[in-house]
Amino acid sequence: MKIAIVGLGYVGLPLCLQFAKNGVEVIGLDIDATKVQFINSGKSYIEHIDGAGISEAVNSGRLIASGDFARVSEVEAVIICVPTPLNKNREPDISYITKTGQSIARHLKPGVLVVLESTTYPGTTDTDLRVVLEAGSKMKAGVDFHLAFSPEREDPGNPDSKVAQIPKVIGGYTPACLEKATALYSKAIKTLVPVSSCRAAEATKLLENIFRGVNIALVNELKMVYGAMGIDVWEVINAAKTKPFGFMAFYPGPGLGGHCIPIDPFYLTWKAREYGQHTRFIELAGEVNTAMPQFVTHRVADALNSRKKPVRGSRILLLGIAYKANVDDDRESPSYTLMDLLKRQGAELSYHDPHVPIIRPTREHPHWAGVRSVEWKKEVIAGFDLVLIATAHKAVNYQELAGWAQCIVDTRNAMNGIKLEAGKIWKA
Repeated sequence: MKIAIVGLGYVGLPLCLQFAKNGVEVIGLDIDATKVQFINSGKSYIEHIDGAGISEAVNSGRLIASGDFARVSEVEAVIICVPTPLNKNREPDISYITKTGQSIARHLKPGVLVVLESTTYPGTTDTDLRVVLEAGSKMKAGVDFHLAFSPEREDPGNPDSKVAQIPKVIGGYTPACLEKATALYSKAIKTLVPVSSCRAAEATKLLENIFRGVNIALVNELKMVYGAMGIDVWEVINAAKTKPFGFMAFYPGPGLGGHCIPIDPFYLTWKAREYGQHTRFIELAGEVNTAMPQFVTHRVADALNSRKKPVRGSRILLLGIAYKANVDDDRESPSYTLMDLLKRQGAELSYHDPHVPIIRPTREHPHWAGVRSVEWKKEVIAGFDLVLIATAHKAVNYQELAGWAQCIVDTRNAMNGIKLEAGKIWKA
């Protein structure tokens, strides 16, 4: 079998490798010429993906990367894994999906299967994408070609997150479309979860991410409430999670990051308005999570004031640019918001991240592009008035930090169990 996967990022590249590993010939398509060059050279541009696996797939002839979308005419199935961000008005931007649809439509051959994996609102696949594909191909979905939605479930940096092991939800435009999509994914994924429609599959993915977003908002709010009471929320969570039923641990932080949790719930919020429905839980959770960077910056100001220093003119080191621990993924990272807020208050900002040696251009924060991580040395760290821990990477030596830093604001409980002099550590 020969397939094409469009979008070679954190979702598309692992999927390419898994299909190739299972004997499927894969054409990886991307408009980014650098990614194409890296893959065809057997190299990785994503830290947690080993270049050896890419090299093996390429050398075996089962994987080739290309920027030529005309190669869609060679394949039996096309899987779309492109970004679905929010626009400046916090509304869904499905332009990457529709543009991809336009690029592949005229090259589709009869009987081909098109699967969308990008997280989006219910109705995107069977309405927006279908219309684009039908217009460009002059064929009819469910009759001349097959159409399905199967949400990605990628967790960058999690060693237990293996593509083949994660159950795959699949919804087809017609029963025949579902059958075709099931046959495709059965070649690479062990457990398949068919649902009644594309919309049910789209809604499943949104539920998964809304569940996380709401619960993270809950513990973020409790962190502020319990903190005002002199109660350590981390101690409370660790005690609560000993209950063997009815509780699942979520942890607070400086805000939400990654391409899913800060964005996907608002896809449903936007779509619900079309049906006269209001998503109060989702919107409230969004307000709480969005406000966390402001809470953290207030704690930074309090910590500096306790040392008779204002934010303006203070040298602040932000520890961790990646949105989560032990990865190089900085998409939607709250660290950027923290740096923006503190810079507006006159602070002098630097960062250290062993996984992000230099900040790459991003859609949301292009002004930080090119800034480099400072060295991890005593004389460097000691020169900052305050260190703000935004991401708790395992590669950081927190015992050294305790001895070197003048003042620490910890948003991740990274300093738990490490002895510090009184007044040196602030939790946020």
